[in-house]
Amino acid sequence: MFKHLFKLIWNKKKQNFLLISEMLISFMVIFAVFTLVVYYYSNYKNAMGFDYDKVWVINYSNSVKSTRADSLSLFYETLKQTIKSMPQIEDASFVSSNSPFSFNQSNGGVEYKKRHLNSVDFFTADNDYPNVVKVKVLEGRWFGKQDIVYKNKPVVINQSLKEEVFGKESAIGKILGNEKDKEADKMRIIGVVADMKIRGDYKPAGLGLYNRLDTGSFKWIGTMLVKVRPTADAAFESRLYKTVSNAMKESNVEIEHLDNKLKKINQVSIVPAIILLVVATFLIINVALGLFGVLWYNINKRRSEIGLRRAIGATGKSVSWQLVSESLILATISLVVGSFFAVQFPLMNVFDMPATVYIMAILLSVVFIYALVLLCSLYPGKQAAAIYPAVALHEE
Repeated sequence: MFKHLFKLIWNKKKQNFLLISEMLISFMVIFAVFTLVVYYYSNYKNAMGFDYDKVWVINYSNSVKSTRADSLSLFYETLKQTIKSMPQIEDASFVSSNSPFSFNQSNGGVEYKKRHLNSVDFFTADNDYPNVVKVKVLEGRWFGKQDIVYKNKPVVINQSLKEEVFGKESAIGKILGNEKDKEADKMRIIGVVADMKIRGDYKPAGLGLYNRLDTGSFKWIGTMLVKVRPTADAAFESRLYKTVSNAMKESNVEIEHLDNKLKKINQVSIVPAIILLVVATFLIINVALGLFGVLWYNINKRRSEIGLRRAIGATGKSVSWQLVSESLILATISLVVGSFFAVQFPLMNVFDMPATVYIMAILLSVVFIYALVLLCSLYPGKQAAAIYPAVALHEE
């Protein structure tokens, strides 16, 4: 049976080659779409890792004229205590500009025992940061006053960086840095915190390292996170704005809400998937119409062949199944070729995604193409089964 089908396919190899090419291109596009969809979903189902509800972001330009670190530290600590004294404020923390759901990034590399890791996100935050975003400390501790004086610079890393470098071993007390670095420049890990998806729901947490904010940091720090109580409203936001603006009269002050920033960054994140989905939709419609039209044309062109098969005893069901089988075999050929190229992505780690994402995308793409081909070939096959032998042979 299959030998006969392959012979029929080979006899129309030029026509079938175009169908296989269309299916192959469709498979690769669908594979790209499902890769993004699976990747986004796998990230979405992971916990956010921190509490962003009722957290506001105060952005300001550093307008304080003093160049002395101690004076800047005193000024900003006074401002922080003034804000914390307001009844609608639970806590406040100075952070670097790459705060949660911002489009700012600060990347670098770390080294441990001559192993170098790139694309590590560096953050700066003060001692009160965990109280504002409710990040969970998994090992060790967060920064405290005891870290003012140190031999090696104290840092906190996230769970992803800990697992990447140390695996199941404890990271507490380990030293990051090059052997040639000064002792003060080397970093001693004092804690491990849960991963925080600061780039939104659809992006992974990545590798993260947290530095403690010191007196020298106030020269460039321009962001503060505040945790507000449920009673905080627009009127309080206006009072908070006036408080900060009056303290820094020449500064540009802006207050944002983290939940609104999350919506914005999520919208930007899914733009590539939406564009690819629109392109894939048009392509699939064209392929489906082309496949449906070719099968319909083949039925009309092969009416005599079908009539003869029916005359010598073939049932309508067998004739219908023959056309459907031919389409599925063509789909299988295109999927084998397409899967060969798709498998290279996890093997070569092209876009630095987990291999399970690619594997799941390949399986979903295969199922989708088979379903599309089966759907497009069922009705033409049904029409072929309805051809009467006498009518077909009479027309011939």
